[in-house]
Amino acid sequence: MKAHQVRAHRSDEALPRTEQLAWKLAQLAADTTALPSIDEDVVDMVVNRVIDDAAVATASLTRAPVVAARAQAMAHPASGAAPSQGTGATVHGAPGRYGPEWAAWANGVAVRELDFHDTFLAADYSHPGDNVPPVVAVAQHLAVTQGTTGDDVVRAIVTAYEVQIDLVRGICLHEHKIDHVAHLGPSAAAGLGTLLRLPTEQVFHAIGQALHTTTATRQSRKGEISTWKAHAPAFAGKAAVEAVDRAVRGQTSPTPIYEGEDGVIARLLSGFGHTYEVPLPERGEQRRGILDSYTKEHSAEYQAQAWIDLARRLGAQHPALRDPEQVRSIVLHTSHHTHHVIGSGANDPQKYDPTASRETLDHSIPYVVAVALQDGGWHHERSYTPERAGRPDTTALWSKVSTVEDPEWTRRYHDPDPMRRAFGGRLEAELADGSRVVEEIAVADAHPAGARPFARADYVAKFRTLAEGVLDEAEVERFLDVAQRLPELGPGELSGLTVRARVATPAGGIL
Repeated sequence: MKAHQVRAHRSDEALPRTEQLAWKLAQLAADTTALPSIDEDVVDMVVNRVIDDAAVATASLTRAPVVAARAQAMAHPASGAAPSQGTGATVHGAPGRYGPEWAAWANGVAVRELDFHDTFLAADYSHPGDNVPPVVAVAQHLAVTQGTTGDDVVRAIVTAYEVQIDLVRGICLHEHKIDHVAHLGPSAAAGLGTLLRLPTEQVFHAIGQALHTTTATRQSRKGEISTWKAHAPAFAGKAAVEAVDRAVRGQTSPTPIYEGEDGVIARLLSGFGHTYEVPLPERGEQRRGILDSYTKEHSAEYQAQAWIDLARRLGAQHPALRDPEQVRSIVLHTSHHTHHVIGSGANDPQKYDPTASRETLDHSIPYVVAVALQDGGWHHERSYTPERAGRPDTTALWSKVSTVEDPEWTRRYHDPDPMRRAFGGRLEAELADGSRVVEEIAVADAHPAGARPFARADYVAKFRTLAEGVLDEAEVERFLDVAQRLPELGPGELSGLTVRARVATPAGGIL
C-alpha cells in the first residue's frame, strides 16, 4: 500500500490531473494486473457478502421504503427491444427487467433498509455492501450484449470495496457532518469502471461526477431519523451508474473534485492547510480491503453489535439488570464516536422516545442495551415494534442507561490494526442494593476477532433465517446455489442474483 497525500489547492497551483485523488482511484479501477489472480479468501468473502446483501434485502421486501423504491423501478422497465435481447437488470421481489440505474436504486434500498449488512469503521464509517447492487445491476444489463460474467462481478466488487475502505481509512466525513455516502458514490463508480474495463480517463470523470452529486449533510442520521436513511446509499449507487453512463458518452466532471479551490476538501471538509493520507494498493498489488470489513449478526447500527452481545449475556447472568426497580444506573464507557452518534452524547431526545421511528431506535444504544438485557437477544422485527419500545418496564430501564466518552476506548476505536480495533466498551451498573456489575467487550461475537467469527455457514444460515416466511424453500436453494457459484457464472446466469418472491407492489407516485 502507498499513502497518498491529499490536500486543497488554490486554482493558481494548477494541480496536474495525474496527481489528483480521483485520478489515482481511477487508475486503481483501470489496473487489471492484479485481478486475474485474486486471492482465494478475497473471492470467498465476495460470495459471502453477496449472500449477506440478499439476506437482508429479502427480509425487507414488504417494508414501506422498499415497496416504494421497487414501485419506482418497476415504472422504468428496460425499454424498446432491449428486454428481448437480455438487457435490463432484475429487482428483488419483482418480475421482469428494468433500467440498471433503477434496479440499483430499488435493490440498494432493500439492502440498506434494515441496517443489517456489513460495515467498516476507521477515520469514517461505511457499509461497503452498498456497492453490490449497482455492480450487479450493470453486470446483468450488459451480460448478454457484452458477455459480462460472474468473474467480472467479483473483480468489480473487489475494486469497489477497496476504494471505499481506503477512502474511509483516510478521510473523515462525519466530523464535518457530511454523510458517509460521499465515499460510496466514488467507490461504486470505480467498481463499475473495473466491471466495464474502462480507461482511466472515463473512470476519473465518473468518480468526479459521482462524488459531486452524492455529498450531503448528516441530518439524515440525526434526531428523528427518517426513511431516507435507507434511500441515501441507494441514491449514491444510482448516481454512480448514471455518472459512468455519462462518462462513457464523453461527458466530463468538476476538476479537481477533491483538491480544488472550491472542491470537497476546501469547502466541505477540513479546508486549506489540512492534509489527508489515503492508502491505496500499488500497481499489481492484491486488493484485500474487503477482508477488513465485517458483517452484522444483529439488525442495528454496527456500534451496537458488541453491546447487544454483552447485554444478552449479562441479562442472563444478572437477572437484576433486567428489572428497572433494581437498577440505579447503567453507564456505558465507550468511544467518542459511539457516545456522540448513537449514545446520550448525541443530545437527541428521540433516542429516549418510545414513539421514535425504527430508524431512530436502531441508532439509540440506550434502547438497544435495555431491550437486549431484558430479551436476551435481538430480532430484526420484534425488537422494534411500538409495543416492544413502549413497554413500561423497558422505558423505565432505558431511561437509566447513558453513555460517556472514555479516551482509552476512543484510542482503541482508531487502532491502525483492524484486528485490535475495538467498537465496544465497559458497562458499569449500579444496583439498588449497592452492588455493582462491571463488564467490558471489545468487538462483537461475529467480528473476525470476536468469539464466533462469521464464516460461510453463518452467512448461509442468516439468509435462511431472514428468508423464512418470505421465500419458498425452492427459491432459497436456487439463490444459494447461484450465489455460491458466483465466480463461475456465465452471462446467462447473472439474472439469478436477485431473489424471486411474490410480494405486493401497489401503484402510486407520479412517475
